[in-house]
Amino acid sequence: MSASYNEQQRIAAQLEAIQGRFEELSIRITLPEVIADTALFTTLMRQHSELSELNDVAVAYKKLLDDIEGAKEMLSDPDMAELAREELDELEPKLDEATRAARIALLPKDPDDYKNAVLEVRAGAGGDEAGLFGAQLLRMYSHYADSQGWKVEMIEDGSTELGGLKESVVLISGKNVFQKLKFESGVHRVQRVPVTESSGRIHTSTATVAVLPEAEDVEVEINPNDLRIDTYRASGAGGQHVNRTDSAVRITHIPTGLVVTSQDQRSQIQNREKAMRVLKSRLYDLQREQQAGEYADKRRVQVGTGDRSERIRTYNFPQGRVTDHRIGLTLYKIDEIMEGHLDEIIDALTLAEQTAMLNEQG
Repeated sequence: MSASYNEQQRIAAQLEAIQGRFEELSIRITLPEVIADTALFTTLMRQHSELSELNDVAVAYKKLLDDIEGAKEMLSDPDMAELAREELDELEPKLDEATRAARIALLPKDPDDYKNAVLEVRAGAGGDEAGLFGAQLLRMYSHYADSQGWKVEMIEDGSTELGGLKESVVLISGKNVFQKLKFESGVHRVQRVPVTESSGRIHTSTATVAVLPEAEDVEVEINPNDLRIDTYRASGAGGQHVNRTDSAVRITHIPTGLVVTSQDQRSQIQNREKAMRVLKSRLYDLQREQQAGEYADKRRVQVGTGDRSERIRTYNFPQGRVTDHRIGLTLYKIDEIMEGHLDEIIDALTLAEQTAMLNEQG
């Protein structure tokens, strides 16, 4: 459906305001008094970065409108009329597409989108095969993170002797990590013949993925009296050095019963710091769930980003297919996907969320 003139002007006005804010921030972040204030400078730099893409949309949209207006003015000049009509024939079809792209760009943003993410993978139903599948999912996300230029840090290594996992937790740092990975929370189902199955029967197993935005210190306050901190001798994939000292850390948040462990680092101090980052993120996630309103609940139902008991995706190895049940997307690219080529799935989920939000706006 073509955008009306009034809608085009409304969008142009919104984008012009954003452009003005971006230009203001561009000046402020160069001021000596701002640079000297680390907290303020960090906040303004983040806002500037978040507005950068919107500013690009604003500049391009304004240029398109100006070019169309200029061509229309030339129609009254007999010498330029033919050229103006040709230009309008080329520019006007672009306007509807540009207007829809601008509408999407102006949709309310999840304030957590720019954050790092804590990614937790747990073996579900299916015994050893569930653990092996969970480990494969963790490798898939690690490969995807590498392709995005993100950093992956192991917090809790729940590897098993068979090469699977019970529960593993990683912190993924980089640009817009949570925005890309937030749709991965839920139950992932695998259908395949386990390596331990001699009769060749296809088994179904599951693993659960949780993706939490990393909390900032200002967002979560923790009373030290609410914590029980235990240290113990680490084991497993940490290197022999960890077996000689009590470097592993277990932190229990008494009011909620949340327990976080970290044993992947050499020192107790490093493990404690990483465990606290995960604990803050889990507490922040609880706050997010408690504060979620009716609108947020609708979005979770439409796109499926909230309920971690929801079966979101099936990986069928005999048929070589991956199906995302929330949007009915099936891709026959299981080998590529398991190697971390997730862009097609993530882009489709993002588009589904944007379309749902546009529909809600009417």
